[in-house]
This record gives sequence, structure tokens and C-alpha cells, in this order.
Amino acid sequence: MLAPRGGAANQHSPAPLRARFARNKLAVAGLVVVALFFLFCFLGPVLYSTDQVHTDLTQVNLPPNGSHWLGTDAVGHDELGRLMYGGKVSLLVGLAAGVLATVIGTLWGAVAGYAGGWVDAVMMRVVDAGIAIPALFILLVVSAITTPGVTGLIVILGLVSWLVPSRLVRAETLTLKGRDYVLTLRAIGGSHSRAVTRHILPNSVSTIVVAATFQVADAILLVAYVSYLGLGVQPPSTDWGGMLSAGLTAAYSGRWWLIVPPGLAIILVVCAFNAIGDGLRDAFDVRGRG
Repeated sequence: MLAPRGGAANQHSPAPLRARFARNKLAVAGLVVVALFFLFCFLGPVLYSTDQVHTDLTQVNLPPNGSHWLGTDAVGHDELGRLMYGGKVSLLVGLAAGVLATVIGTLWGAVAGYAGGWVDAVMMRVVDAGIAIPALFILLVVSAITTPGVTGLIVILGLVSWLVPSRLVRAETLTLKGRDYVLTLRAIGGSHSRAVTRHILPNSVSTIVVAATFQVADAILLVAYVSYLGLGVQPPSTDWGGMLSAGLTAAYSGRWWLIVPPGLAIILVVCAFNAIGDGLRDAFDVRGRG
């Protein structure tokens, strides 16, 4: 005899979700913006090939022209190519770190909420202590001690960003573990791990997906903060935050093309991911729907 799966999962079938998401025009626009930026950063370098490793001191600080559509920077790198190259790093780090943070937070929150009692109390005090320390402060301390590469940034961001998802998943788990299908499973001798993996987590998918979307946006911002302060990925690698830092002084000399494009890219991508998160939250929220 098998315990029935929770009914909440059936409310999240793809077709109704897509329809509800599509009604949110801002969320759809955000999805389009994110897709265009991924194409720009990953397909763009194939169509618009530039050298982002070697310097060319004969082409420094050129304004936008026919050869360099967004001009060049202080060492002769093509700014449009650099925007693609830096965007690839920002998007990869943001996406990977957001997923890592969500996975850690989901597992931590599900175990804490399902176990309850002193286990829950201890685990959530760890979360409370972590939230009390600003993530940016931790990043600055770690970056000052070591020079992280792309992989290092992903791991560091994931390890400082899982706290909020863990609280959200814990709250959802506290609600779900009292449902009939979980109680039925336990009554017929089902294991705790089966209850979590087959019922708690599948029925928390809405919370997990929405949290992951916002975590990606937060991770992209954190990468930009750290790189802006010169503590992110090191040259010749770069990201949008590093481009902002490199172009800040040049902006006072009228070389706007060194700071406006990466700044707009960060704003657009972060706003787009937040819009997608809002749209997913509304699509998953079936309360009050007939």
C-alpha cells in the first residue's frame, strides 16, 4: 500500500502555470530580457569576435565608432566584446551561486522543519546567526584573504546566500508535514527520508523555484558589489561589476561608454529576474482562484 501524493503538487501542472505566468506581462518581459542577455553573452562572441586578453595601446579610450560599436577601454579592449565577456561571467556566477544557495537552503530548511523540536531550534539559530552578519561583509573579508576565481566566487556566494531560502522552505515544511498524505505515509511505516523527498520537497516546489529566481538576482548584485570594489575575478577575466569599477574614473572625463552599458546591463538583468520571480510567485499561488 502506498501513501497518496499530496494534492498540492497537482495544482502546479505545467499548462495552468504557463497560462497564469503569461498573464503577467512584466514577468514575460523579464523572461524575454533574460533570454536576450543569455544570447547576447554566449552567442554574441561567436558573431562579434574580439580579443579580450591582449592589450592594444594604439586603440585606447576610443569613442563608439564603426569598428568598435561601444568604443574601447583604457587598455584597448573592445567594450562591446568586454560587455559580452563580462556578462558571461556575471550570469554564470549568478545562476550557479543562486542554484547552489537554493539547494543548500532547501535541504537545511526541510530537515529543520520536518525534524522539529531541539533539532529545528539549533538549526534555525544557526540561520539566525548567519543572517545577522551581512553577506557583503563576509564576501569582503574572504576576498581580502584570498583571490577567488569564478568557481571560488560561486562557492562563496552559495555559502553566504542559502539562509533566506532555508527559512522559506522550513516554513513550508512545517505546514506540509501535518498533511494527511504525510501522516498516512508515516502511519504505514514509511521512512522520514521518503516523507521528505517524495512529499515535502515536491509540494514545496513553488517556494523553491521562486526563491531560486530571487537568489540568482541577489547573487548577480553581490558579484557586482565585490567586483566593483576590486575584489572579484581578476584580469584578464572580468564581469559587469569589474567593468563599472574600471570605468568609474573615466566617466568623469566624458567616456560614458565605459560605465553606462555595464550599469544598464546589471539593472536590466536584476530587474528581469525579480520580475520573473514575482510572476512565478503569482502563478504558483492558487489561493483564491476558482
